[in-house]
Amino acid sequence: MSQPKIGFIGLGLMGSAMVSRLLDKGYPVTVLANRSRKNVDAAVARGAQEAGSARELAQASDIVMLCMDTSANVEARMRGADGVIAGLKPGAAVIDFGTSLPASTKALGQEVAQAGGSYLDAPLGRTPAHALEGQLNIMCAGESAAYDRLRPVLEDLGENVFHLGALGSGHTIKLINNFFGMTLANAMAEAFAMADVAGVERQALYDVMSAGPLHSGMMDFVKAYGVDGIPDKLAFSIANARKDVGYYAQMAEGLGAASVMSGAARQALSEAVEEGRGDQMVSQMVDFFARRFGG
Repeated sequence: MSQPKIGFIGLGLMGSAMVSRLLDKGYPVTVLANRSRKNVDAAVARGAQEAGSARELAQASDIVMLCMDTSANVEARMRGADGVIAGLKPGAAVIDFGTSLPASTKALGQEVAQAGGSYLDAPLGRTPAHALEGQLNIMCAGESAAYDRLRPVLEDLGENVFHLGALGSGHTIKLINNFFGMTLANAMAEAFAMADVAGVERQALYDVMSAGPLHSGMMDFVKAYGVDGIPDKLAFSIANARKDVGYYAQMAEGLGAASVMSGAARQALSEAVEEGRGDQMVSQMVDFFARRFGG
């Protein structure tokens, strides 16, 4: 059986790595330029086709994949005369691999269904390095029949592929996951900066904390920069972290359960972005706190 034709929109750090993996596995891939041509040109050089619009990409694809930064940008690519929905083939599927607002996901799902397609939300865990090797964690949600049909493709991209229930469940869980992770990362970043103020070695602090129940992968990511000077063990920008924590708070408010714990992380990330640190990695929040504390 021939492999499905895939259209991919959003070739940032994660998206370009996923496209590379799909090409490695022999899928016919069509791509669409969004912000930068560099990764699009690299994909085309490897054999991908380039579409002139989201509608054109959808017309050429059995599965449309999006890996974009905001719900607004997903909606812009999906809707309109030149959008994905306008060009969607009957029976085609759309997968949103980004981190979007669940309410937006559900609305788009209804529109895709009316156009004769299936919509899945499938936010990702792990890093672009894992994507290159097909080792992502994929938090998929949507109709079971569509998930079962697309699972072989998802398993070419992910080591751990979860089906989490009704459409929007994947994005809900991802936002809770990222709220927790980014809150933890900021707490560890502040801890290292506070160690500086107190006159103790960051390595000593890490040795004690990591020997007990506080030890975690996120702690190690922040330590990689705070102690070892390696910023991209966690290849996730401060700007994206602020967006995700903000989406979590927005989701919580919509559910009538205003978040308490996300406020401090959101404030710190927002202030870091305002200082021009948005493109830095989350582990570099250590520098933000060190500056704040006068280091």
